[in-house]
Amino acid sequence: MKISCAKTDLMIGINISMKAVSAKNTLPILECIMIEAMSTGIKLTSNDTELGIETYVEGEVITPGKIAIDAKLFSDIIRKLPNSDVMIETDENNQILIRCERAKFNIPGKSGEDFVYLPELQNTKMVTLSQFSLKEVIRQTIFSISDNENNKLMSGELFEITGNHLKVVSLDGHRISIRNVELKESYESTKVVVPGKTLNEIMKILTGGVEDEVKIHFSSNHIMFEFENTKVVSRLLEGDYYKIDQMLTNDYSTKIVINRQEFLDCIDRSTLLIRESDKKPIIININNSNLYMKINSSIGQMDEEIEIIKEGKDLMIGFNPRFLMDALRVIDNENISIYMVNETSPCIIKDAEGAYVYLILPVNIHAANR
Repeated sequence: MKISCAKTDLMIGINISMKAVSAKNTLPILECIMIEAMSTGIKLTSNDTELGIETYVEGEVITPGKIAIDAKLFSDIIRKLPNSDVMIETDENNQILIRCERAKFNIPGKSGEDFVYLPELQNTKMVTLSQFSLKEVIRQTIFSISDNENNKLMSGELFEITGNHLKVVSLDGHRISIRNVELKESYESTKVVVPGKTLNEIMKILTGGVEDEVKIHFSSNHIMFEFENTKVVSRLLEGDYYKIDQMLTNDYSTKIVINRQEFLDCIDRSTLLIRESDKKPIIININNSNLYMKINSSIGQMDEEIEIIKEGKDLMIGFNPRFLMDALRVIDNENISIYMVNETSPCIIKDAEGAYVYLILPVNIHAANR
């Protein structure tokens, strides 16, 4: 095999491929990136058996062939090379010569005979949406998945398609995040749970262009994201997702409309008085047209008030400040509406159009202040 390509193009392909390389894999071959030089171009493939990536790199194929190369070593070498054209060639013993200007590296490769390629998806369903929309719905929900491996379903996100509507849901036992997106076309109904790890990597790879499309293919066990020169295939999580609609209510005793950024800044200031080991809630007292915020910790005390528009009863309630901040950071609206029932029931932050819904469980402020 002999190929030539620009260092910057090659580095982009390597960075994408590295996201499906596991250093802890029991199969050493899966710590490699497979390089294939074909008439159709230069393809890089990586696969940790849960997540697999194929991406094409622009360049010249002088002699077709393929080689598996240690991903970390390959990445480190290419990153340190000058910003010039890189020549990669192999011999019959799977030795690799990498040249760039005056730099030369000779390293061993592998034939890749036992490399695990991406699975071929059968009987798939497909939807299309913009890269911008996909990246946004992931960004606005991924923070509330659980990192508890004992509950696999909570470590993923529900993707549910009904007609021309896509709903994305995540939850971790303390909060729920929901994003609703209108699609350009109607599609066959589909409901799958996608691993959070996959979505995190997808979010990093996508350029996020409004005009750039992503095709999402669903099979019984896998999901594939296809965009530009890249395919990402992931296993799905098995099991029936939680009945989210049963956890939501339209009933409320108190509704407030508040400036999102002002509320976020105020909560952010309060966290200066909370040590990482502390579990001090932020106490919110809604009284007439003001919201009073208070935090009392071993470091000190903070009080602040914000003007609001209130409908319904006065209320005092406590929350984990990080949970509130996570939701507020991903909402784009200038003003937000928050609905509450009482001090022990979840609050719900949602817009009138139903594009987003965030449910957050409160903290027992009497127990927390003991």
